[in-house]
Order: sequence, then structure tokens, then C-alpha cells
Amino acid sequence: MCNEGNLDRIVRVIIGGILIALVFVGPQTLWGWIGIIPLTTGLLGWCPAYKLFGLNTCPIRKR
Repeated sequence: MCNEGNLDRIVRVIIGGILIALVFVGPQTLWGWIGIIPLTTGLLGWCPAYKLFGLNTCPIRKR
């Protein structure tokens, strides 16, 4: 059950990691924890928002 392509997943993991790192360095605000969302969806390969809007960047199509 994948709806994210490899590039999409890589970008999400990188952005999520950067946002979480901002909690510990940089402005040190709690808003960095929002990075858990792209990090988790990137690691799982499934995004609930994509499902809601009918988007799919995964090259493997299930019939």
C-alpha cells in the first residue's frame, strides 16, 4: 500500500529530519516536532493526504 515514489519519500525524510533538528539547534521551538509527519510518511511510503486527494507518486500501480 504505497502512494509515494522514491524521490518523494527521500525529500520527506530529509525535510522531516531537518525540522526535528531545529528543536535541538537553531531557533529551538516546538514547531520543529511537526517534522515527525513528513518523516513518518516518508519512512512508511504512505501519505493519508495523498489518499484523501487521490494523488499517487508511486510508480508501482496495484490493480
